[in-house]
Amino acid sequence: MATSVAIIPARGGSKRIPRKNIRKFRGRPIIAWSVEAALESGAFDEVMVSTDDEEIASVARSCGANVPFMRSPRTADDTATTSDVLFEVLECYGKAGREFAFGCCIYPTAPFMRASDLAHGKQRLADDGFDVIMPIAAFSYPVWRSLRRDDDGRLEMNFPENLNARSQDLPPAFHDAGQWYWFRTAAFLSDRVLLGPNTGSVMLPSTQVQDIDTEEDWTIAEWKHERIFG
Repeated sequence: MATSVAIIPARGGSKRIPRKNIRKFRGRPIIAWSVEAALESGAFDEVMVSTDDEEIASVARSCGANVPFMRSPRTADDTATTSDVLFEVLECYGKAGREFAFGCCIYPTAPFMRASDLAHGKQRLADDGFDVIMPIAAFSYPVWRSLRRDDDGRLEMNFPENLNARSQDLPPAFHDAGQWYWFRTAAFLSDRVLLGPNTGSVMLPSTQVQDIDTEEDWTIAEWKHERIFG
């Protein structure tokens, strides 16, 4: 059976919401929701947190995740990408003699993530020939009729050719759900990309998707989460 690792990147230097990765979300550190979903999915041989922060490491361990090594300063600054972190983690495991056929990057601030979706994503990756599987959701408003605004408040259409188009005649558009990315480790180590030419997707309902980047987002997310999950 192919082995799988969940990699939860959680650095300590969050700027927009300080200590975001361990801030209490509905009474629990928000990272706990991600760790719990990963463990409940039964899809992983290892659930680990990559962090440079001892407090985050302690919270992660208390939730049931492993922190086998700390993140290097090189991948803990503002310029490091998710791919940089994943590559470092897989490299560290490799040096310790551990290799995984599949990996899954799971964001630490994704309390709407469901264990069943993680398991489904793994099955899609194994069965459908993609190098990466990620969840997406549909934009609620047609992006083809979106606007831009200058410093004076003046508006222009981003796609003026659609000025008189009916919404129902425009193609749907989708966005990253911002929860997880299953990937074949061999392909990732070779290409170091998650959104490449062989990336597949699963659809999530918009009720299950919520960015949490501001205090307003946090309030909305807790309100939605309580009503969806009880």
